[in-house]
Parts: sequence; structure tokens; C-alpha cells
Amino acid sequence: MTKASAKAMGLLLAGTLALAGCASDEEGGGTATGNGGGSEDLKIGVAYDTGGRGDRSFNDSAIAGVEAAIEEHGGEVRDLSPNADASNRVELLTQLADEGYNPVIAVGFAYGEVIGDVAEQYPDTTFAVVDVRVEEFGVDNLVGLNFAEEEGSFLAGVAAALKTETDHVGFVGGVETPLIQKFEAGYVAGAQAVNPDITITREYISPAGDFSGFNDPARGQILAQGMYDAGADIVYHAAGGSGLGVFQAAAASNGRAIGVDSDQYQTVDDPALQAVIMTSMLKRVDNAVQAFIDSFVEGNVEGGTDVVYDLESEGVGLATTGGFIDDIQADIDEYRQQIIDGEIQVPTTP
Repeated sequence: MTKASAKAMGLLLAGTLALAGCASDEEGGGTATGNGGGSEDLKIGVAYDTGGRGDRSFNDSAIAGVEAAIEEHGGEVRDLSPNADASNRVELLTQLADEGYNPVIAVGFAYGEVIGDVAEQYPDTTFAVVDVRVEEFGVDNLVGLNFAEEEGSFLAGVAAALKTETDHVGFVGGVETPLIQKFEAGYVAGAQAVNPDITITREYISPAGDFSGFNDPARGQILAQGMYDAGADIVYHAAGGSGLGVFQAAAASNGRAIGVDSDQYQTVDDPALQAVIMTSMLKRVDNAVQAFIDSFVEGNVEGGTDVVYDLESEGVGLATTGGFIDDIQADIDEYRQQIIDGEIQVPTTP
């Protein structure tokens, strides 16, 4: 599957999928749900990233795409969450394959170290992995679902710089890895495109290799609170479930926050937190997962390839729920078009 075809699918699936709040699975546990009609023999396996189902962000976006595909095609899904230290990723994938789930979808870059070997062991199972480039693996039953996070984050930076009243904004990353640094790099570039002199404070919850940063809202709150106390009035998080702490710090400080992955204005339960989320950088994992399953059902999966979802394919973008950025939408759209046209090259490293 080419990037061009990804763009076509992204445009086709650009409609917003409502993300319902879900209860967290027990570590290593799973749920199975079915839907009559369509492809009754379709059995989809999902191995979540750290935090599992119910993170109101990355993982929930992935399962929303699965559920949308099941609504269309029928079938069932079994989803599993990693243990506390995420050491059982191989076991999750092999369990799903052994139980006959096909396709199997791995959510998150941490599966990159094991997905190639597992896919080779199960040549009759089709695998997809989110946020991992797979072409170099040379495995023909594996597809990489990737995103131009830096492009969407650039627009988040533009929005922050246009809305700040203190010319000081912040960024909280979950784990200091190249993937999350793409969010940081785009955000910084976007803010500086609007105001080269803006102050941008950046912190990570955990270092590379320690995935607890995606599920530590208490630490996220501490880091964000420090930024607000130092004069920042808007903080963007790319920290999965830890983002809840950023929202709590924003509410306590009368500040604003920018969510990530899903439209987090719609996924938080507390109206006080909802009120501080001025936008979210949408990473349409739901669209990508649904498109992959559609292709699987149709027999059109091109294994061994990477699909990239970007601004042009509407794979990334900004949420407008709540109307907080309506007054700057024209400026955001102008920057968006410049990126699509190649007039702005967004960096992928800080």
C-alpha cells in the first residue's frame, strides 16, 4: 500500500468516530465482543500499548477503529493489555495468533522490537503495527501504520502561540523517544513560526526504555504544574494516560491544555477538565486501523509496507470541539496548506 492510497483512505474515513469511555482491562486480561452478520469468521486481535484500554487517548482510538470495522463487516475482537513492565509483549501477540485471531494489530512503537520475529513465526496471520516502520524487516505479512505527528503538532504549536497571553507555553512528553520527540519538534516549530521569541518549556515524564511515562498522571500533573507556576498558560501533552494530570494542573492554574491522539474534550468526564482543553492534536489511529481491516476483508493488504497518514490525508489535525480555536482557524488553515504544499518543512527532531 502506497502513501497515496493511504491518503485516499484517510479522506474516505475522515469523519469523526465517537470514542466512548471504557473501563480498563486487568493487566494481561482481555475482552471479546461479537457482532452478527457480515464476515462472521472475522476475528481481530488487538495488543494494546502501555495503559491499555480506557486511556481516553491512543489505545482507545485504536479500538474505536476496530469497533467501526466490526460494525461494518461483522466479526469479533479480542484485546489484551501488557503487564506492568510491558515485558510480555511477545506473549500477547503469540497468544492472539495461537487463538486464531487474524488480523492481529499491535498498538504502539514498543512492539517494534518483537513484531517482526513474531510475524515470521505466523506466516498465515496478517499483522499490523502502529508507529513502527516495517519495510526494513522484510516480512510480507506485516504492515506498518504510521503518522506525520510532527505536522499535526506544528498546528498545535501555532494554536498555542496564537492563544497564549504570556508568550510562554509548555510541552509534556510521556517517554523520551524519537516518536514523542516528533511531537515536541513539530510543536516547537509551529509556535516559533508564529512568534520566534516565545518561551517553550519542555519536560518528559520518563526516559527512553521506561514506558511508565504513558500511565503516570500524578507525575504529569507535577511537571505541568511547574510550567504553569513558571508562567506558561498553555501546555501540550503527548503522554497517553498521563495527560489527565496535565489537564488537572491546567484546571488548578486557570490555564489551558492541548490534548493528543483523540478529541480529549469529548473523552474526559469532568466538566472542569473539559473546559481547559482548548484543542487536541488528532492522530487518527482509528481511521488507520479501520482502513487496514477494510483492506484485510477485501483481500487488498500489501504486506511488508508502511502506510503514512499526514495532514493531506487527514491522518493528523486539530480538533475544534468547544469552539476555543474558532477565532484563529483561518490562520491555522493557512499554515496547514503551506505544509501540504511543501512550503513548510516540519522537523521531526527537536
